[in-house]
Amino acid sequence: MTDDFSFDGRTLTAVSNEGDGEVGAETVFHFEQDGDRIYASYSGGDVVDGHLVGTVDGTQWDIRYVQLNTAGETATGHSIGDIEVLEDGRLSVEDEWEWESKPGSGTSVHEEIR
Repeated sequence: MTDDFSFDGRTLTAVSNEGDGEVGAETVFHFEQDGDRIYASYSGGDVVDGHLVGTVDGTQWDIRYVQLNTAGETATGHSIGDIEVLEDGRLSVEDEWEWESKPGSGTSVHEEIR
């Protein structure tokens, strides 16, 4: 765990998403953190309801997620993201993700919004 920052109370959105993903600029993630554990609920765009849980070590997150899309389909996946604190103090995560419940993978960048 790092003392430099916490995801707790922060809100992030995807600023880019390449691949077979459903998360986009309209998708908003609301984070909580307890020690090295992170949690988020998210929705927006193609995602009606999503939840993630994972760990953070100060430089990366390792998360699993489950979501329901606008077509009524559920999906699960896994990602590892490199965390950066931007010059203005916001968090940015460069994420490599893959679906576990269906074919597909990609990369995305999430940035904190204020």
